[in-house]
Amino acid sequence: MTATDRFLGDVLIDNGIVTAIATSLPSSDGLVIDASGSYVFPGFIDPHTHLDMPFGGTVTADDFASGTAAAAVGGTTTIVDFALHQKGDSLANALATWEKKAAGKASIDYAFHLTIADGRAETLEEIPRMIEREGVNSFKCFMAYKHI
Repeated sequence: MTATDRFLGDVLIDNGIVTAIATSLPSSDGLVIDASGSYVFPGFIDPHTHLDMPFGGTVTADDFASGTAAAAVGGTTTIVDFALHQKGDSLANALATWEKKAAGKASIDYAFHLTIADGRAETLEEIPRMIEREGVNSFKCFMAYKHI
């Protein structure tokens, strides 16, 4: 299955990387897995996760090791985790904190959904740098929680 099509076909994997998908590929000397009667999907993306996140006096149960391992078992190959900004601090520090939480633990790809806890001029001026230099392209401004 692809984003637009469903068809009977072959998948060629070379050194762990999908290199071809077609209705019929030439025979190969490599390992052949017959997935007849099954669906083969591209990796799923979970765009809303909370790993190793403090909130409401507790911390979420999963960290980047357990959360990404569980995601991989379910076919998810990428997550977008919330990186919490604190009032008065910089967005760069928030991102660095979450990058440290993930470093060496994640078993799948990840990106960050950076929260914005205050609308100070310094915070808003950081947004273009987070996009251009750090590759963050997802932000959240909390409007419902008075304590944030």
